[in-house]
Amino acid sequence: MTVFLGTAGWVGILVPSIIVALALGGLAVYLIPLFRFKSRQQKADKVLKDAETKSDHIIKNAQLDGKQAANELKQEADKEIKERKNELSQQENKLLQREQSIDRRDAQLTSKEQTLDERDETLKLRSREYDKKEANLQEKLDSVISELETVSQMSMQEAKDELFARVESKVSKEITAYIKNKEDEAKEQADANAKELLGLALDKWAQEVTTERTVSVVSLPNDEMKGRIIGREGRNIRTLEQLLGVDLIIDDTPEVITISCFDPIRREVARLSLEALVKDGRIQPGRIEEIVEKCKKEVNESIEKAGEEAAFKLGLPRINKELLNYVGRLKYRTSYGQNALEHSMEVAYLSGIMAAELGLDQNLAKRAGLLHDVGKAADFEMDGSHVEIGAHLCKKYGEPDVVINAVESHHGDVPMKYVISNIVQAADTLSAARPGARSEVLENYIKRIEKLESICNEYDGVLQSYAMQSGREIRVIVIPEKVDDLAAAKLARDIKDRIENEMTYPGQIKVNVIREYRAVETAK
Repeated sequence: MTVFLGTAGWVGILVPSIIVALALGGLAVYLIPLFRFKSRQQKADKVLKDAETKSDHIIKNAQLDGKQAANELKQEADKEIKERKNELSQQENKLLQREQSIDRRDAQLTSKEQTLDERDETLKLRSREYDKKEANLQEKLDSVISELETVSQMSMQEAKDELFARVESKVSKEITAYIKNKEDEAKEQADANAKELLGLALDKWAQEVTTERTVSVVSLPNDEMKGRIIGREGRNIRTLEQLLGVDLIIDDTPEVITISCFDPIRREVARLSLEALVKDGRIQPGRIEEIVEKCKKEVNESIEKAGEEAAFKLGLPRINKELLNYVGRLKYRTSYGQNALEHSMEVAYLSGIMAAELGLDQNLAKRAGLLHDVGKAADFEMDGSHVEIGAHLCKKYGEPDVVINAVESHHGDVPMKYVISNIVQAADTLSAARPGARSEVLENYIKRIEKLESICNEYDGVLQSYAMQSGREIRVIVIPEKVDDLAAAKLARDIKDRIENEMTYPGQIKVNVIREYRAVETAK
């Protein structure tokens, strides 16, 4: 049977159903978490129970392991304590033995101390006895000395002086004889080596005798030229002196003008300028300026060329150009009539030859020889001696220490540090002292000879002295009764030392002391 319900009927059925459903859903929502919580609680209880079981097991195992480890540690501690006890026992035994040894040593020292005290007392007793004996001996000695002074009529001090004088005389003769023998041996050896070396050097280098002088006089074709050089109201000569920096001396000497100037370069420029003006004939201020400038340029070029040629001939590279310019200036510088550039090149050649024979640096020796007198190129424009100026220039342009020392020491102003310095000094002496190399002013020559003879005549026992060979040898004649053979050797050495310290001279001076004894009797 089909039942048809209206809207109200369906509503009546659905509402209770929905309420029941909602009640069941709410109940389910509440019960489901409750069931889950209980399940989780059961699981947690199980896990906790398992954990407690495991922890009990671990604690039991740990207790067992701890007991075992404690037993092991106890055993090790007992073993270590036993070992320590053994060590302490051994150390105690050693200390006991050492203490016994110290006791024995102490006993020995005490015994020795007692022995030393006894010896000290014995020595004191002996010392007193010796003092008494010494006092007795001194009294006896004083008595003997007093008796000797009475007998000899001399005091003790006078006797000492007499004894010392005799000993000194004897020892002095022996020392002089010994020195003389050694000097003779050294001279023989040195003379042989020096003669061989210098002979070889001279054989390899032969230079013509140099008597060149710087020209300071200009010859004129006639005396009329003097007036033209002076010019109207002296304007030409004033222009010349102003441009050239020299003094022109025009006196009564026919056909000659003298140039006076300390600077050799200016003097050379003045000479060339005057010769060019005389040859040209046009002498007036404008032309004078042109000629002077031209001559200055020629002289400067000549200086540069001379320096470069000197270095080239000697085979010396890498010399500063400015320093070579100073070397070239030496062409117009002379010393006692000897041209300074030729002298420097000669010293360089000789130094190089001697250095080569001795196994030294030949080029370095040549360099030092060439530059040893470079200070003379500037001594008229710089303060100081040519040695100081030369050393300053070498330092300024970076020359080696060997060259600087050779320049500083070639006249003995500074101690020689290198063998090459000695070689340069020897070469310089050889070049300057050879016959004809230099000329000397007569007045200076006479003064040097007189000084040489006066030094010799001041010594006691000298009869007469004679300077020979232009002062290169001095012969001293002594009184034979006052000067014996050994004293003659000592006299020669003393004179040599005084000459070296008090005189300035070129080359070497040989001192000969002559002692001659003649016994003369006449038969009647």
